[in-house]
Amino acid sequence: MTPSDDEPRGCLVPSPPFRGEREGTHRGAMGRVRWVAADALESPTSPLPSPPPRAERVHVRKWIPSFAGMTLLTAVAACTVGPDYQRPAAPVPAAYKEASATPTAQPLANWQVARPADAIDRGAWWSVYRDPALDGLERQIDISNQNLKAAEAAFRQAEAIVAQARAGFFPTATINAQAQRSRTSGGRVGTTGVSGGNTGRIGNLFSISAAASWVPDLWGKVSRTVEGNVATAQADASDVANARLAAQGQLASDYMQLRVTDELKRLLDAAVAAYGESLRITENQYNAGIAAASDVAQARTQLESTQAQAIATGILRAQLEHAIAVLIGKPPADLTIAPVASVPALPDIPAGLPSTLLERRPDIAAAERRMATANAQIGVAEAAFFPTVTLSADYGVSAAMIGTLFNTASRMWSVGATIAQTVFDAGARHALVEQDRALLDAAIADYRQVVLSGFQQVEDELAALRILAEQAAAEDIAVASSREAERIITNQYKAGTVAYTSVVVAQTTALTNAQAALTVRQSRLVASVALIEALGGGWDASQVPSREQIESDSPLNFNPLPPADAWPKLW
Repeated sequence: MTPSDDEPRGCLVPSPPFRGEREGTHRGAMGRVRWVAADALESPTSPLPSPPPRAERVHVRKWIPSFAGMTLLTAVAACTVGPDYQRPAAPVPAAYKEASATPTAQPLANWQVARPADAIDRGAWWSVYRDPALDGLERQIDISNQNLKAAEAAFRQAEAIVAQARAGFFPTATINAQAQRSRTSGGRVGTTGVSGGNTGRIGNLFSISAAASWVPDLWGKVSRTVEGNVATAQADASDVANARLAAQGQLASDYMQLRVTDELKRLLDAAVAAYGESLRITENQYNAGIAAASDVAQARTQLESTQAQAIATGILRAQLEHAIAVLIGKPPADLTIAPVASVPALPDIPAGLPSTLLERRPDIAAAERRMATANAQIGVAEAAFFPTVTLSADYGVSAAMIGTLFNTASRMWSVGATIAQTVFDAGARHALVEQDRALLDAAIADYRQVVLSGFQQVEDELAALRILAEQAAAEDIAVASSREAERIITNQYKAGTVAYTSVVVAQTTALTNAQAALTVRQSRLVASVALIEALGGGWDASQVPSREQIESDSPLNFNPLPPADAWPKLW
């Protein structure tokens, strides 16, 4: 019998839950009952089968009140168990100790504490050194650094895990088909055993069915799982930023050492040239009978020793160049950094307030997000104390002959709900909750330790810059004095008033002081890089991806077909 046109065709089915913008807001939509048209049910893309004919829909309608009641009950009872996350406090000083001991410096106009509203490229913190070669090398890290690529792959994996967890909000649907031919036993079972007398029966069975099931997130287990996985993905995103900052800092430090090595080579080459001139003068005086042969030997020894030092600088330079090549993802043979005539100038770096450090270091942000992950796991564990409700529906056809498979009489269906509650597990669930609480305590301790280590690094580099500045001032005076002493003693030797030994001592002292001043300059440059890195570079917490961004990067994929690269494996 065909239903009239004014009679709606279809049945009531539970709607899948809707997830709100924040944790737990999907619960208001749980258990809604919606009307699904028969045409939609019959669509091959629908997870539910088409309804039975009119005669059987009478029986279906009897199930609707109880089924809808169960669904509405789940909506009313739904809640999220477990503690809501609150960021623990961390020890933060009012000001940096070493910054107060540092003479006031004017902050640079092109480098400052990062703010979310900045329109400049906040990540290019190395631009304070105004070195085009350094800028070009640093920008290659994002392209080819392999450690950074590994961290980015871990972040993409975390995003996919979020999508996997979000799938728990929705029902699952399956399609089954069966074709079977079987023979039953011909024996008859009695009190005395199996007796013969029957040949058995041979029969066929053909069936096609579809099934759908849904476990409503009554107690927030899925919500807490998604919440924890999102926090893990955000921590992995901070790890990417931390890996990027570490690579950038290491490259900048190696580059500064390379440029100072070039400057040392120029210093030693200049000393070799000056010592060569001294040797020429000494040889002329010896030929004229004014100087002794020992003076010539001393001059030659000093020249060759300094020349050996100049050659040895090539080892360190090559190693630094190779290290930079690896940081930008290139074989060492593919990179050559040409020497330049100067060393980058030392910038003034404002340290800012200690309280801002918590928002400026990616490792601190990663530790904070892992606390949120541990907190969410407590809710997942506590959800196990509450019953699990499963709503299910099946529809299909079954017949002994394939020709009658799609007859009305061959149809079969079922709809229902089950509830399961663990009543005894010898305290296993309590133990799991205690494990997760301990993990949260450990995550809090790790977070506070990372914060303390961050403050230590900033204080260390501020102290280093302050002390090295004082040392540099003293070294500059020593260099100037030793150069003046070298000039005076050299003139005295030419006048024949002092021995050449005095010249050698003066020249050696002047060169040693110049090398020490260059070493202090290198230490100051490396310390400035380390301070910027300790302050977080150009990063801030606003760059941590939001939950919406993570879910957008890895959306739910409702396509039931396997990935394209899986198809060849099926043939």
